[in-house]
Amino acid sequence: MEIQQSWRLRLSFKNATIALNIFNLFVALFLLQRFLSSTSSRTRSSSNQPNSAGFDYVKEAEDMRIAMQPFKLIERVKEIQQEAYTDPETIQQKDAKQTAAVDLSKRLQDFRSINDASSLKALEEWRKRKMERARQRELEKNGTQVTKE
Repeated sequence: MEIQQSWRLRLSFKNATIALNIFNLFVALFLLQRFLSSTSSRTRSSSNQPNSAGFDYVKEAEDMRIAMQPFKLIERVKEIQQEAYTDPETIQQKDAKQTAAVDLSKRLQDFRSINDASSLKALEEWRKRKMERARQRELEKNGTQVTKE
């Protein structure tokens, strides 16, 4: 029994956690060392002068890529786009739309002015009738007050 209890004391959760953390620390240090050593070996190899054959291959590939671009086609597309922007039909359509908008605006303003004139006339007539009714009520009140006295 004493042997089992001594093992339980030695293998407590606290002791197991400490042991696991120490192991993780060693693994992390080992991986860090491997990473740093591989990085330094890469910088050493890249610091050497690359061979001229590699430069020639890259230059040749770049020249081929440039030669394959359709410069004439690109220039023609740009010309067509410029023609589309300065198309006289578009300008005429724009002018027609603009004149239609101006005409519509004038018609709306005329309608509003006519409508305002008729509204003002109707409002003036309403005021006159209201004032006439108020006078008649006032006269009736005065007439009833005079008769009571």
